[in-house]
Amino acid sequence: MEKYNNVGTEKSARREGEETMTDVYGYVRVSSRDQNEDRQMIAMRELSVAEKNIFMDKQSGKDFERPAYKRMLRRMKKNDLLYIKSIDRLGRNYGEILEQWKMLTREKEIDIVVLDMPLLDTRRGKDLMGMFLSDIVLQVLSFVAENERSNIRQRQAEGIAAAKARGVKFGRPAIPYPDNFWEIYRDWRGKKITLREAADACEMPVGTFYGKVRKLESCN
Repeated sequence: MEKYNNVGTEKSARREGEETMTDVYGYVRVSSRDQNEDRQMIAMRELSVAEKNIFMDKQSGKDFERPAYKRMLRRMKKNDLLYIKSIDRLGRNYGEILEQWKMLTREKEIDIVVLDMPLLDTRRGKDLMGMFLSDIVLQVLSFVAENERSNIRQRQAEGIAAAKARGVKFGRPAIPYPDNFWEIYRDWRGKKITLREAADACEMPVGTFYGKVRKLESCN
């Protein structure tokens, strides 16, 4: 009987060992305008992260659903390890970065390594002082990342304003009035043809035709 009990104990120990085995993950995020994820992907492969454990989202700043990130979270378990290239991969702003960091490290108890900032490696300093220093560094870097994004937006806005002051036109060029516009316009106003027929005759969308009519009539 003791022999069988020992076998059962060994099997239980093996199962516990399997359940606590650390899996390594990598998360990559690029905006839809900047499709070059090569730098982040190369970093993950150099760390020998398995392809099946590399999750990537390609999204703009306005669309931040991050389906791949959510799938990764569902798979990750306590003591797993997550690599990210830079701290701003976790969020768009200071608040989001801190929220995700705390959720990953404290709620899910996952280790994180930020490759561009070696100080942010939760495998080191597991004591209270180590966690305290890591949190301070994180808050400073998150603030810097958000401040840099704000500065970029401000510089872009100032650049656009300066360009407009110089007479630079933005957006698609206006569609010129076709040669038959006046004739079509009179027929439409005289209820001889419908709005759709008028727009088709001018070879332009209904909205464009109607917009030109409104602009024309507002000037008269």
